[in-house]
Amino acid sequence: MKPPQTETEIHEHDIHDVLRNERRVYTLKYLRELEGMVALRELSEEIARRETGESPPPRNIRESVYNSLHQTHLPKLDRLGVVNYDRNRKHIRLLEPAEEINLYMELNADDEVTWAIYYRTVGIVALLTAILADIGVGVFAVVPTAVWSVGFLGVFVISLLYHRFER
Repeated sequence: MKPPQTETEIHEHDIHDVLRNERRVYTLKYLRELEGMVALRELSEEIARRETGESPPPRNIRESVYNSLHQTHLPKLDRLGVVNYDRNRKHIRLLEPAEEINLYMELNADDEVTWAIYYRTVGIVALLTAILADIGVGVFAVVPTAVWSVGFLGVFVISLLYHRFER
């Protein structure tokens, strides 16, 4: 039996609906990168730039993005509790429930490896390497266990920093 849904939980159907639209995905990515409040004009220009690859993007594209965000996408994200959209001041802020959507966005379309799978794999490889080095198996015994451990610790730290700041 499934636990009851809390008010901050987003239905899986809604998550897929959000991710079905490229402008909503760009919106969430940009807001996550900024970690603060952003003006609608700035957001629409950034999304138009990402869509066209031009800087500055053509005016008609900027206007199209601005209107679709203001009339459709931001109100939808606001209703779902993913963003706080102040229609009067035209400011947008990412809210905590967006983390549920970020988990879905974390999948890489090419190889479908999440950060959780990546960390688990590195951890298992590090553990097996340390055990093989400790018991003196082949090439693993050439390098002391402590060196292997520090090396993998470095891999974890670099991965964590990349994971944190690449968003």
